[in-house]
Amino acid sequence: MRIMLNHRILSRFHEPLTARTEGRHTWLESSHWPAARISDAINDIEVYVGSHLSAEDARRADRLGLVHVVGAGYDGIPLDALGPQVAVATTHHHGRSIAEHVLMSVMMLSRDVLNADRALRAGHWRNVAVDPELPFGTTVEGRRMGIIGFGETGTEVARLCQAVGLRIRAVRRNPSAPIPDDLRTDWIGGNDRLPDLLAESDVVVVTVPLSPETRGLIGRDELAAMRPQSLLINVSRGPVVQEEALYQALDSGTIAGAALDVWWSGPPAVPSRLPFHRLPNVLMTPHHSGHTTDTFAARAAEIADNINRLEQGRPLANVVRPSASTPA
Repeated sequence: MRIMLNHRILSRFHEPLTARTEGRHTWLESSHWPAARISDAINDIEVYVGSHLSAEDARRADRLGLVHVVGAGYDGIPLDALGPQVAVATTHHHGRSIAEHVLMSVMMLSRDVLNADRALRAGHWRNVAVDPELPFGTTVEGRRMGIIGFGETGTEVARLCQAVGLRIRAVRRNPSAPIPDDLRTDWIGGNDRLPDLLAESDVVVVTVPLSPETRGLIGRDELAAMRPQSLLINVSRGPVVQEEALYQALDSGTIAGAALDVWWSGPPAVPSRLPFHRLPNVLMTPHHSGHTTDTFAARAAEIADNINRLEQGRPLANVVRPSASTPA
């Protein structure tokens, strides 16, 4: 089969991808190609591996049988433009990596690491021994973490954070769905209990996917419902949180701080039209919480295995859109 690999990160795992498919296929690494070259080649492709595909290219891809998204979100794939013969599958394996990022962020904000680092680089000792007005940091044990969304990322955040003493509660679409036996939670409720979660949590972690239902989910009223000493950690998508409302809440002290790994714009644009970088209570990272070797090595293996299944006519894993011609 002819496979187009249009993903800059996964291209660094080309060798394990081809080894796991035993070198039987032709791989075209197109992540650095201009758009016109991708359009010229797409109609000869049987498998497309990437996170974004234009609607025009999707319509041109007559031989395509599988679009394999490199990640859990498939909002960059125009499902309506794909032919009925095309299956769409996703892959995950980012939960533990993102969970470690969340815990790191909570600890950095709780100990005011950003400002201490910034001051020391400028030659100033900034601690309670030399500044009696400086607030003490806090430990995480016994603090209450509220998780919005309880899929792979949410459950891994809960698993890791409960291990260091955080108390877990969560809201999700189906509150009665089973949870892993090793998780201990104060409670899990439906989305209607979001106000309770916001009011009762010291740390709020946003892990839901972006959808019409979740866009703007956290706005002015939701932020006002949070505790003044609480933290917001967003590792889902930027537009789940209302941009201006969050900036005002952080600038005014409505909440104590935030860690933002996802934004409202992507490169090369600046991440926000508002000056979050000037706020001393914000930890900023460029959407890299899941970017570890472990995440992408596991994704490469799963994508290669799905390509093998397609070739052998076996059911595919993680199908989010079945096709009329491909087992799902």
